[in-house]
Amino acid sequence: MSQVTFEVLTLFPEIIEAYVSESILGRALQRRIIDVITFNIRDFSSTSYRQVDDYPYGGGAGMVMMAEPIFRAVDFIKEDGKDRYVILLGPGGRTFNQDIAREFAERHGRILLISGRYEGIDDRVRRIVDEELSIGDYVLTGGELPSLVIIDAVSRLLPGVLGDDESSREESFSGRVLEYPQFTRPREYRGLTVPEVLLSGDHARIRRWRRKEALRRTISRRPDLIERANLSEEDKILLKEIKEEKEDESHKGN
Repeated sequence: MSQVTFEVLTLFPEIIEAYVSESILGRALQRRIIDVITFNIRDFSSTSYRQVDDYPYGGGAGMVMMAEPIFRAVDFIKEDGKDRYVILLGPGGRTFNQDIAREFAERHGRILLISGRYEGIDDRVRRIVDEELSIGDYVLTGGELPSLVIIDAVSRLLPGVLGDDESSREESFSGRVLEYPQFTRPREYRGLTVPEVLLSGDHARIRRWRRKEALRRTISRRPDLIERANLSEEDKILLKEIKEEKEDESHKGN
């Protein structure tokens, strides 16, 4: 039995199916840790030529997705009587992030994602969803990519999906800190060398270096994350060291 089932309402089920069949998600499907079920919205149209869009009342550019096919699809899916969390992908919702991914992984065993297209969706659809989610302030062609982003991010947090469950805890945004720098062979390439500490075999030093560099990278690239991070006493010491090092470099530059 899968730990989380994702149901996706879309006009292009092949986009969803192609992505989730590969790599980490593909293996999670094979192991039945997750399940991904697609529903083609056109199958729920009441017209003979499977119409799902129409001109907007009041005029305006483009076409709008009709409410009826989506309502009928959701009614059909809910006939099994199972509890599910219904999400509409759109710009008006809260912005999806790692905390929400973790919330979904821990709380929802079945998630229904409604992927829109065209210039918008009949606003009445919002009456049958639990919430609207956005993946960022930009315009996309449709809701398939946001759906895949949510499926991917949530799945990675489920036990057994990653080869090493420790990986999901160490990745960027876990604990609201970016990931530390990573290196592999060769030790030197085009004059660029791997930090000596990573070759030392001293696991305590390596762990401390990685945490310090993760904090340094976060301060440099995403200082907003540090303000909300869960910092340990060691983190505070490392941050003080980073600040002092930065001040020393500044003095040397002068």
